[in-house]
Amino acid sequence: MFRLAHISDVHLGPLPPVTYRDLASKRVVGYVNWQRNRRRHMHDSVLETLVADIRAAGPDHLAVTGDLVNLALDGEIEMARLWLETLGSPADVSVVPGNHDAYVPGAFHKACRAWGAWMTGDDGHAPVDRNGFPYLRVRGPVALIGVSTARATAPFMANGFFKEGQAARLGTILEETGRQGLFRVVMIHHPPLRGAVSPQKRLFGISRFQKTLARHGAELVLHGHSHLPTLGWLGKRGARIPVVGVAAAGQAPGGRHPASQYNLFEIDGSPDAWRIRLTRRGLSGPALPPADLETVELGVEPEAVRSLP
Repeated sequence: MFRLAHISDVHLGPLPPVTYRDLASKRVVGYVNWQRNRRRHMHDSVLETLVADIRAAGPDHLAVTGDLVNLALDGEIEMARLWLETLGSPADVSVVPGNHDAYVPGAFHKACRAWGAWMTGDDGHAPVDRNGFPYLRVRGPVALIGVSTARATAPFMANGFFKEGQAARLGTILEETGRQGLFRVVMIHHPPLRGAVSPQKRLFGISRFQKTLARHGAELVLHGHSHLPTLGWLGKRGARIPVVGVAAAGQAPGGRHPASQYNLFEIDGSPDAWRIRLTRRGLSGPALPPADLETVELGVEPEAVRSLP
């Protein structure tokens, strides 16, 4: 059995010192949002509690699907690198960037350079730009495939982009890992399901992504961005792929979104007979430790999916 943990939307705080020059961009909108909203609901203590619980669970690998930072300031990107070092060996933690990690032009490349160790494929190459995605890491029976949808956008927009070049590269990786009989996990920040988020936050290229997976196959898709614990499906009956979102890792109880959670997957079986058990763990109150919130068997058709006690 392979045990895979999944977190997203860490939004590390507090913000480092911000200059007027830093705010002469889209960052001014994010800064106002941080001061009015996020700083009250994104707490380091909450994140520390969640990470401690993940460590106690002892997963074989941890997937982090983006939005490690808020405004993609240089200080934030470096702080995120130091935080990643506390999670464990880069070989045991895989990261894909989110829209906040590419908040303004130039930030994406800085994040790739700083966090490259956690995005280095088994071929030894770390992405230095968008052409470096997706990357592939094989751990036991599992192929971890990191896709990037992060790109700087206009103020009040948080869209993702999945274009032809990355689709072709993803198809090649899925085809090869499928022939090897591996359990293929695609990590992506923006949810690849229609209606999952508002139009200004949606993924451009969603049809391209869905067609790529329909053509080449996959066993599991992990995403963030919505700050919600969600379960959807891609593909036709008999070959449907579970698409799983997660609540924001840094979210304190009492906000409009669910409090901090992580997903823990237990993957067992063999090609054409994989078994996937999802347990969502997280906070249910300000003074309560993380606990099991839901357990679901995913290796079955959607109509038969059930929550377990």
